[in-house]
Amino acid sequence: MRITVIGGTGLIGTRLVRTLQSTGHEIFVASRATGVNSYTGEGLDDALAGAEVVVDVSNSSYTDEEAAREFFYTSTMNLLSYGEAAGVRHHVALSVVGTDRLARAEGGYFIAKEQQERLISASQRPFSLVHATQFFEFIRNITDHAVRSGVVRVADVLIQPMAADDVANAVAQTALGEPLYGTVEFGGPEVFTLDELAVLDLRYRHDEREVVPDPLGTYFGARLTHRDLLPEATATIAPTRYHDWRVQKPVSERSSAIPR
Repeated sequence: MRITVIGGTGLIGTRLVRTLQSTGHEIFVASRATGVNSYTGEGLDDALAGAEVVVDVSNSSYTDEEAAREFFYTSTMNLLSYGEAAGVRHHVALSVVGTDRLARAEGGYFIAKEQQERLISASQRPFSLVHATQFFEFIRNITDHAVRSGVVRVADVLIQPMAADDVANAVAQTALGEPLYGTVEFGGPEVFTLDELAVLDLRYRHDEREVVPDPLGTYFGARLTHRDLLPEATATIAPTRYHDWRVQKPVSERSSAIPR
């Protein structure tokens, strides 16, 4: 089976491509680095030719609402229209646990992600949406984004993060299955308070800054309730625990700039 991975050279994409290749399927790696741009449509004809499945794990480099909405709307419409013309039988997209809650909480980036999901759901194309919780690889960015006057003031919320390798496995599992015409959720094996996780991250980096759980704090602009980042009880639980990820992964693989 031929599978096209949009965003195939990114954090999740590289892992997803490796996982899918190990199953013996023909994988087309699509990204700007390989001459494919889902936003402009450049290279999409060739990227989707003969593909039975397209998996979209691309992401916007912008976190503000207007720019993120423009990226996700245009890219998703291109993938749906080009995919229909190419005869793609399954459109899979990676998104975020609690996207609807985060969007209602005025998180601009998450409003854009919710719009992406609505476009796919309303397209009448066979689809599956994969909701994952925040990645371990993003914890550093979450912590650094919350620094105010030398103090780390994070939202007073619970978080159930997972490793990027486990996210890639979840997406691969979904892509190799039949279209769900709906959403499937995945989360990590442990629940932390965000301030607890921020302390673990900072101390690992030998950073002694104070961490304060702020009831009025926001998560990349979204004002959340205590459990908004958690998956439902029916979510599939990934195997990798935070400590195990820490001791297994090199430092260079543990940070990124886009929120989850």
